[in-house]
Amino acid sequence: MKKTAIFSLAAIACLATSCGAGKSSEPQLTASGLDPQKFVAEYNGKPTALYTLTNASGMEVAITNFGGRIVSVAVPDKEGKLLDVVLGFDSIQAYFPENNASDFGAAIGRYANRINQGVIVINGDSIQLPRNNFGHCLHGGPTGWQYQVYDAKQLNDSTLALSILSPDGDNNFPGNVNATVTYTLTSDNAIDIAYSATTDATTVINMTNHSYFNLNGDPSKPITDCVLTVNASRFTPVDATYMTTGEIIPVAGTPMDFTTAKVIAADINDVDYEQVKFGNGYDHNWVLDTEGDISRPAAELYCPATGIALTVYTDEPGIQVYTGNFLDGTVTGKHGIVYNQRTGICLETQHYPDSPNKPEWPSVILEPGQTYSSHCIFKFDVVK
Repeated sequence: MKKTAIFSLAAIACLATSCGAGKSSEPQLTASGLDPQKFVAEYNGKPTALYTLTNASGMEVAITNFGGRIVSVAVPDKEGKLLDVVLGFDSIQAYFPENNASDFGAAIGRYANRINQGVIVINGDSIQLPRNNFGHCLHGGPTGWQYQVYDAKQLNDSTLALSILSPDGDNNFPGNVNATVTYTLTSDNAIDIAYSATTDATTVINMTNHSYFNLNGDPSKPITDCVLTVNASRFTPVDATYMTTGEIIPVAGTPMDFTTAKVIAADINDVDYEQVKFGNGYDHNWVLDTEGDISRPAAELYCPATGIALTVYTDEPGIQVYTGNFLDGTVTGKHGIVYNQRTGICLETQHYPDSPNKPEWPSVILEPGQTYSSHCIFKFDVVK
């Protein structure tokens, strides 16, 4: 009996340490080099993890349910080499706001972008929201959904459904809101993002994805060498606090004109143009000419060095183009790479900033009994 017991303990110890032929203690990494175990934790009592989506073409997307964030996007370049084309971190702790207050890859809510002075009026009542950015409410406030844990359900190898219950009074927004974000990696190398939400009281909703793209596949290189097209003949100018003025003006004859393909570097430092000066580059909402038709490209981004091209489709009326102007070298991302200014570009499909206070613009009001929906597709291709 003693010999049997000793043998059993030895066998258990062998299994626990992965001993024996063909076994390895090395972590199983994603195609982009992430260790999923570094994303296993808890935040505010809820578990976090890393979920991986794959397709038959070899593309991979890694997502964490903390903030609904896209952590990595591995796509082939013109040589067939997989490159990670988004900014982010190697571990879940780095995403926690006490360590890095970032929006990298996040599913933003309740309200993407800025609300003037953090004030909204609902049914005649004025509501004061947090003022966390130049006196305005940005991205749902300091504890917006990018800093909360979504409930996750991986439906199959290529689909992840995330859900969140935002209680009445969350960052002072009214209504209990149930929201979902469904990420699907398609067979033709597109990330399909579907948003939906319902409420039990009148509120405002404006969701988006805040991925920082760098199609160089090397964020030590700036995105200013990339070529951008935006299907928009107008944009919404801002003041010195990045708040929309209420105007909608033509891009023609200005550095804001991306109606034909243009290298980002061409006009990004033209501070003689007030809007570039105010934005410290590009940090503006373009009014799309697509009229909500998701089959029409809203924006296209192309990197000559890698041949990787990204086309954005959406049923939203606007797209915020942000060229990473506030990145300043104080944040170190995946694989120890420092994120300097303009090493990522965000293409945020959404309603216009401060729409709750500009009733002439497309409405962001959500009533009980209604369902908010928004759809965005990030489609990747290679130009050889």
